Amino acid sequence: MTPMEEIAKLADVPVLIEVEIGRPMLKLGEILALEEGSVVALPRSAGENIDIRVGGVLVCYGEVIVMEDSVGVRITGFRGE
Repeated sequence: MTPMEEIAKLADVPVLIEVEIGRPMLKLGEILALEEGSVVALPRSAGENIDIRVGGVLVCYGEVIVMEDSVGVRITGFRGE
């Protein structure tokens, strides 16, 4: 049995996918000062790859795209490539 055939039985198992744009570090006072319309600066530049995690593990990278009325992520590469 091939690895793909072995894993095929898990195809219907739901897994959590996290798309992470950044993890800013703020002081508690800065967080308490946030209000509607506040902007939190992120450590990445516009157009830079974002991290995609499955079950908390970094597996690939992507870019944010706009599709008509929604936002999505296009996979641009896999970890280790």
